[in-house]
Amino acid sequence: MPLDPQTRAFIAQMEAMNLPPVTEVTPEQARINAKLRPCYPGPDVAQVKDMEIPVSLGAVPVRVYTPFAAGPYPVLIWIHGGGWVTGGLDMADGTARHLCSGAGCLVVSVGYALSPEAKFPTALRQCYEALRYVKENAATFNADGARIAVGGDSAGGNLAAAVCLMARGEGGPSIDFQLLIYPVTEPDFETESYVQNATGFMLTREAMQWYWDHYLKGPEEATNPYAAPLRASDLGGLPPALVITAEYDPLRDEGEEYARRLQDAGVPTALTRYNGMIHGFFGRWGAIDRSLDAIRESCDALKKALAA
Repeated sequence: MPLDPQTRAFIAQMEAMNLPPVTEVTPEQARINAKLRPCYPGPDVAQVKDMEIPVSLGAVPVRVYTPFAAGPYPVLIWIHGGGWVTGGLDMADGTARHLCSGAGCLVVSVGYALSPEAKFPTALRQCYEALRYVKENAATFNADGARIAVGGDSAGGNLAAAVCLMARGEGGPSIDFQLLIYPVTEPDFETESYVQNATGFMLTREAMQWYWDHYLKGPEEATNPYAAPLRASDLGGLPPALVITAEYDPLRDEGEEYARRLQDAGVPTALTRYNGMIHGFFGRWGAIDRSLDAIRESCDALKKALAA
C-alpha cells in the first residue's frame, strides 16, 4: 500500500532537521544526533527504578518499570534498538512504559554497552546475563521468575533473538516468549526489501552496513548465529514469538524470513507486517497512530504468553 500519510509527514519533519547520515559522522556524533530526534513520553507506571546488574563483563545499567498491579509480576527483559551503536535507557523509556502499562508486566530495560567500543558479543553477553540475573533473583524484584519474556526493536530485536538462542545453547534460563520488532537477523544487503527501501525511508542500506561494520570485529563473525540469528542451522526449541515488520523497511524481509524459519521449526510464531510503515514506527506514537496498534498487539501477546 502507499506510504502512510502520517509517516510521510514524519519523514519530512526528520528531513527538515538536516542531520547528517550516520555514515558521515563518528559514533559519538551519531549518538548525539539520535538524541535530537523526538522521543515521546509513555504512560505513568507505579515505579521506575535505575540500578545496576552484575555481569561477567562489568555491571550493566538497567531501568526497572513496575506496573499498577499486585505482584509477583511477569517479566519482560526489553532491549533497545539503535544499530548497536546509539540508543539507551532514556530513549527507550516511553516504549518500556507502554509495554509495562499495557501488558501489566515488570519491564527490565537493559542499557547494554554500545559498539564500536564494545563489539560483539559484549552486548549480547550482558543482555543474556541480565536475563539470568533477573530470573535467579526474581523475588527481589517482586517478580515471577516462571513467567519471563525477552523483547527488543531493531538491533534490540537482534539481541533478543540471540539471547533466546544463547539460553537454549547454554542450558537456560527458560524463556516463555520473544517479542521481535523489525529485528536485524543477518547482514544480507541484497534482499528485496533492502533494494526497494535502500533510501528515502529514514533507515538506509548504507546505514545498516555502517552499523554492522561497527558491531562486528570482522566479516567472519557475520556467520555466527549469535550475531546473525537467521544463520542458525536449527531454530527448534526456541520460545514462541511475535515478529512485527514494516512494509517500507530495509529489514522487512529478514524479519519475515526469521518468523517463517521459526514456524518451520515448529515454534508457535505470529507475524504481522504493518503496511505503509517504516523502520522505527513502533516508537513514534506521538506522530504515527499505527504505532499504538502495534504496541497494543505486542501487549496483548505478552499478556497471553505470560498469563499465570
